[in-house]
Amino acid sequence: MATSGERRSRPSRLRPVKEPDDETVVAGLYREYHRPLLAFVLRLTFGDRQWAEDVVQETMIRAWRNADQLDPDATSLMPWLATVARRIVIDDRRRKEARPQEAGEAPLDNVPLPDETEDLLRQVVVAEALKSLSPAHREILNETILRDQSVNNAAEKLGIPVGTVKSRVYYAVRALRLALEERGVKA
Repeated sequence: MATSGERRSRPSRLRPVKEPDDETVVAGLYREYHRPLLAFVLRLTFGDRQWAEDVVQETMIRAWRNADQLDPDATSLMPWLATVARRIVIDDRRRKEARPQEAGEAPLDNVPLPDETEDLLRQVVVAEALKSLSPAHREILNETILRDQSVNNAAEKLGIPVGTVKSRVYYAVRALRLALEERGVKA
């Protein structure tokens, strides 16, 4: 670790990584500036550590890519790094404001899905209630409600008067409602 009177050589850290030993140069740059830069960026990101670490990583990549533009005689790269990091945070905020929030998996967990068991149970109860009706009531409900036929068409198909169809539908619905209530279903 460098003492306050001595500084490490900076020119080697400022060139882009192209040589075999440049990994150590980048590692040194990261080691020296990671903590202070992360502390600075954490304040900018309101404590969002994941976002702050992403910003620090992007800042280090930009420092490496723009090494030829940096002043090798500067005593510290922190002002340049802080400016780049601040601009990255600003750009990220603008990007987030410009796009609507993406739906992740968590919100979908809260969406109530139709319960297939409930639907199946309801179908079984209705089928049992229909079986308990008289054949005439079952037949009239089948034609008018299940097959969605008009009263006139049902009367023609069943060979009975329209008035009889209307009265049978009325009494069949009443009987079905009563059968469902007996099975615990409220209409």
